[in-house]
Amino acid sequence: MNNVEWVPIVMFMGLTVVFSLLVWFRYRGRADVQQTIRAALDKGQELSPELIERLGHPKPPKNKDLRLGVIWIAIAIGLTAFGFGIPDEEEVHSIFMGIAAFPAVLGVAYLILHKVTDRD
Repeated sequence: MNNVEWVPIVMFMGLTVVFSLLVWFRYRGRADVQQTIRAALDKGQELSPELIERLGHPKPPKNKDLRLGVIWIAIAIGLTAFGFGIPDEEEVHSIFMGIAAFPAVLGVAYLILHKVTDRD
């Protein structure tokens, strides 16, 4: 096998590892919450329904939509800059701008959600 054939193999293996780690960390977080509740019950403490709800479903940050919008727009700018960094390939510029349109639209949508959503 030459080096060109390894590129998609390594890419998909990397995506699999990242996805697996995300799932594992989410599982560990939920297991830790359950362990905390069990330890409190073993010590005889009463748990209010509000506390259990808060432990099970933590509130997202207030500016989550704003943060996600800025991140997606930054990804779009990075993809566009990467496309223009490739010399003398006019078709590549168009391709990368087309690819960058998707995260740009997501970023704008998150910014609109940030603007119109009621926050406590």
